[in-house]
Amino acid sequence: MVTVEGIVEEIIFKNESNGFIVAILEAEGDSITIVGYDPFLKTGQSVRVVGDMVYHPNYGEQIEIESISTITPDTLDGIEKYLSSGLIPYVGKKTAKKIVEKFGKDSLEIIEYHPERLKEIEGIGKKKVKKISEAFEDQRELRDVMVFLQQYNITPAYGIRIYKKYGKDTINIITENPYRLSEDVFGIGFKKADEIARNMGIAINSPYRIEAGIKFKLMKWSGNGHTYVPQNILIEDTKKMLRIEEEIVEESIRDLAIRKEIQLENIDGEILIYYMPFYMAEANVSRKIVEISRVELEELDIDVEKEIEKIEDSEGIVFAKKQKEAIKESVENGMLIITGGPGTGKTTTINAIIKLFEEKKLKIALAAPTGRAAKRMSQATDREAKTIHRLLEYSFMEEEMGFERDEGNPLDVDVVIIDEASMVDIILMNNLLKAIMPGTRVIFIGDIDQLPSVGPGNVLKDIIKSGVVKVVKLDEIFRQAEESMIVVNAHKINKGEFPSLNVKGKDFYFIPKYNPKEVVETILGLCNRRLPNFNGYDSLKDIQVLTPMKKGDIGTNSLNKHLQEILNPKGYGKSEKKIGDEIFRVGDKIMQIKNNYTTEWEIIENGVVKEKGEGVYNGDFGFIVDIDNDAEILKVLFDDEKEVEYDFGQLDELKLAYATTVHKSQGSEFPVVIIPISSGPPMLLTRNLLYTAITRAKELVVLVGEERYLSIMIQNNRITKRYSGLDFRMKRILTYF
Repeated sequence: MVTVEGIVEEIIFKNESNGFIVAILEAEGDSITIVGYDPFLKTGQSVRVVGDMVYHPNYGEQIEIESISTITPDTLDGIEKYLSSGLIPYVGKKTAKKIVEKFGKDSLEIIEYHPERLKEIEGIGKKKVKKISEAFEDQRELRDVMVFLQQYNITPAYGIRIYKKYGKDTINIITENPYRLSEDVFGIGFKKADEIARNMGIAINSPYRIEAGIKFKLMKWSGNGHTYVPQNILIEDTKKMLRIEEEIVEESIRDLAIRKEIQLENIDGEILIYYMPFYMAEANVSRKIVEISRVELEELDIDVEKEIEKIEDSEGIVFAKKQKEAIKESVENGMLIITGGPGTGKTTTINAIIKLFEEKKLKIALAAPTGRAAKRMSQATDREAKTIHRLLEYSFMEEEMGFERDEGNPLDVDVVIIDEASMVDIILMNNLLKAIMPGTRVIFIGDIDQLPSVGPGNVLKDIIKSGVVKVVKLDEIFRQAEESMIVVNAHKINKGEFPSLNVKGKDFYFIPKYNPKEVVETILGLCNRRLPNFNGYDSLKDIQVLTPMKKGDIGTNSLNKHLQEILNPKGYGKSEKKIGDEIFRVGDKIMQIKNNYTTEWEIIENGVVKEKGEGVYNGDFGFIVDIDNDAEILKVLFDDEKEVEYDFGQLDELKLAYATTVHKSQGSEFPVVIIPISSGPPMLLTRNLLYTAITRAKELVVLVGEERYLSIMIQNNRITKRYSGLDFRMKRILTYF
């Protein structure tokens, strides 16, 4: 560790998003390169740098900054350079020279404590004095905040987010209640806030800690799909985590309820606890669904039977009975759900409905929950389909997510059609329905037998279960689809029947292997050699390994390491970055694992930015195209078009995706899907998980493992219970109509 004092001569590079800098320090006649984090460093500043001297292969010796602090310059030349550095508005080289000539070594003290005296200098009036004084104070505050945060191991990248949120009140707010960080600042969770609080000496039974712990637990449960938690379970869960008495938790629950931060509901004698956003969403969704489904629609002058015949003649098809029913019901109902498995004609039905409404000049909006699902919908309908976020004109301002389309600015369309509706959680459904006026026809398409949404709620199943909305289930597999064993076997599995395996010339194969090591070796061979040689499949773009679990030999963590080694090995000149136990390398297939509404993306064609936007979402796949370890930036290309820059502080949002869990694959389709079939927890070896995995494949499914575990999965029709009150609320509201 070395300590160097000097003046910042030049800033070679600065990453504005995370404060990473490369600068030249003039120290006792030598020029020294310093690298590290300091979002407020300016040329001309006198600083003290503490860090390790390292050797960079391209840039030679440099100091990696451990800590950096400002030194008040004590020479006239140093003071003049500092003032003319651009740190303070209205003070350039000429003005800095005048200030130093007038006040000498007292210049900085005059600016800080007696700024009114600056009016003694020609050209500095009252307004300039105010601006200079405020800027000087802001810089001191920023520096104080960063020093304060560093002592609690908060990185500069997070420090910038915190300062943007709290401004000059940062230190006071965190000192009073560091647990606010876990709610207010993206990326800082309860555990980090709790660590900071302990270091600050905040008591274990502090109300701030108990309340933050309760909210953390509610959010943890929501991460597993629940909109509420029974009170007795929440109390026990929180008590164990915080290691405190039950009575203290109960008292904090009452306080949070009084302040309307949580909602207590008594349903059938059981007390249920909602985090307020989920309660509000569930209450509003239930109300809107009843309103939209029960509204008196404007009659359309359509002879549906004749229109169906016209479409059949023009397309050369014959609709099944249930398809015709779905088309008719789309005209007659404010809200309709069309559900069915693969090969049952959902796309053909929707295309017919679109043509029928277009014939009557109705405005139609098509959307899906994810970018991939929207892209597939566009291809299937030959019309533009958007993500639901884009349909609602998502925007991000002042740290708050918001949609331009809502009750005050509803969608200007006659029909809204949402594909992959089983993926829509309660929060997104609430935002969607807020933007739809009663009288607009709403059609949801989805496969009810797939896994539910990753986010909280059991929305599509609850709506169907309630009986409030008209539902048409397509159940006839078409002759063309019957040619595919993927389709046939998906339906067999869904009925609890054993699939047909290894039918010659078909698209569904089973490779028996009797221990996890053999399963992994076989999967590696399939991805690297056998499938590319068999049909020219691209190992990275066409083949996706889907597994029930994260841990263990056939879990994503292990499989991704093996697949990375064989499909994208370490190579000369190939940049990489290690984050924890995971290595990211240029060329890697990755997935976004958190919704990040502020991340910017660009579509670049021939070196020109064609389109810009914001938002990268949980489940988006991409490829790493560049890693700049000096600038601490990693670039990802999503959907072969959207380029996104991540600073290294954001890399916890990414995971390798050569193999991914079945849950994370929802809404996506892949030419080839490989599924390991081996032992695991019963809650993961389920029928609907296997069914969901198989239906992600378009051309080929390969199962690798033991038939006995395949049988176990098919027989295990266990569906993990989700705490959701949507069904109950809709039925209750319906009694008033």
